[in-house]
Amino acid sequence: MPLAFRFAARSDVGKVRSKNDDSAYAGHHLAVVADGMGGHVGGDVASASAVIDLTHLDRTGYDGDARTVLADEIQNANQNLAELVQQHPRLGGMGTTVTSIIIDGENISLCHIGDSRAYRLRSGEFRQVTTDHTFVQRLIDEGRLRPEEAETHPHRNVLMRVLGDVDASPELESELLEAEPGERWLLCSDGLNAVVRPETIQRVLSMDSELDQIAESLVDLTLERGAPDNVTVVVLEVVDSEDLPSLGNPAGGAVPDPKEALTSDELSESGHPETPRQDPLPGMPWAEPTPEADTEDTDDAASNEPSSAAALRQGLDAHPHVLVGAAANATQTGRIPTVSDSAMARRATLLRTKAAEQLADMAEVDEALGGSRRRRPGWIIAAVVSVLAVTALVVGGMAASNWIQGRYYVGESEGRVAIYNGVSQSLGPIQLSRIEDTSDVEVSELSSYSRNRVENTIPADDLEHARSIVDGLRSGHEDPDQASESASPTPQDSGTVSFPDRGQDDETNASPDSSRAPAAPPQDGDR
Repeated sequence: MPLAFRFAARSDVGKVRSKNDDSAYAGHHLAVVADGMGGHVGGDVASASAVIDLTHLDRTGYDGDARTVLADEIQNANQNLAELVQQHPRLGGMGTTVTSIIIDGENISLCHIGDSRAYRLRSGEFRQVTTDHTFVQRLIDEGRLRPEEAETHPHRNVLMRVLGDVDASPELESELLEAEPGERWLLCSDGLNAVVRPETIQRVLSMDSELDQIAESLVDLTLERGAPDNVTVVVLEVVDSEDLPSLGNPAGGAVPDPKEALTSDELSESGHPETPRQDPLPGMPWAEPTPEADTEDTDDAASNEPSSAAALRQGLDAHPHVLVGAAANATQTGRIPTVSDSAMARRATLLRTKAAEQLADMAEVDEALGGSRRRRPGWIIAAVVSVLAVTALVVGGMAASNWIQGRYYVGESEGRVAIYNGVSQSLGPIQLSRIEDTSDVEVSELSSYSRNRVENTIPADDLEHARSIVDGLRSGHEDPDQASESASPTPQDSGTVSFPDRGQDDETNASPDSSRAPAAPPQDGDR
């Protein structure tokens, strides 16, 4: 029995922050929450870019395992963030959490990094499914800190893992779960759980109420308790896909105003809500060119923005959904970040498998760019479209091939740890990776933690990095980058990369205790 989500979402800037760095998306098959960091400029860009990069997964019929597809797309989103920083150096230091789930058939695939959370309520049992990738949680896991002490620890907001420009292959937490009709899920940024107790969250999520009322109640509780941070919630209920409202005209909506958040049922009944246009938001690289930016590059990017925005909106409107927070505002400006080479490679793959749909997209883009142009003879249009399609296939194929050949990961081959060249996916019968080298390390002899990582594949920056990972597994270290970490209960020696403090922005004076940083040592700075 194929299952799907009913959904609702809401996001609020809170009572202290000057802007919303959270983003979220909810649809019938995908839900994502991202909490950005990086100060006045970068936090909203990071979360919006990551969420927008994942929205095309709101569908069924994935090529391969849904959990692997989701993990790979999050890795691609991370690469896109790194390329955004290269294009806009003032975004250096930005990062974002990502907590996302996909429902496919009767299973739910979860991928997560950072300290946003996923909660599950099933048959009366309420539990936090994700792990907080924070310094204090590591101390708790190691038995060096009690949970109640973590609430007041001076470094409770230091993040150990995020998406951003510091790690080409961030380590994701992933899980495959069996779905059951009637169970509910809550994805949220830490602005909720920082001030609302788990037992209160459980009580609200258990209410016999509409999902939008539950989402609104959770945000209102946060606001009543001071809301020192942005707060974003996505509430989901698993249902039989046949029980979803009949969709004559699929609708979608970007909801920048948190009080206007919609549910899946309201979207189904509302036809096609018109998305109002807004002025570009300050801090968005696609909205506010800086004096030091290359004028020629800016002009080139601007010339591509109408077609990119049209394609994005067309893709989003293909499915009922709710988009809130910074991602909603970014979409409404009509501009999105410059498409990177990796994104182009993904689109080239889509072109191979869905050529007809892509040609329809090209026709829409032509309409958006051409306005009220005089119609041309049909045979000329057909010839031009054919040439463009063939050119796109050739250029896209070359870009995809070059990108794939430069990727490496560590996985399993016949019970041994092996290095693969390529990506752990297939395109129909074609495998997109090959074995580069097989080691003498037996997977069965690894610790359960290391064995799980190998089975899920460990991304590597290059061949040398992959060999270092294998050497680390052979010597008993899960990752060579972790071998030098200190056992000290302070984050200065944690071996992570330093980011600006996540707790403040340029326009507020939040106390140091409310600060959050995605690495050590904690510093004064921007989120």
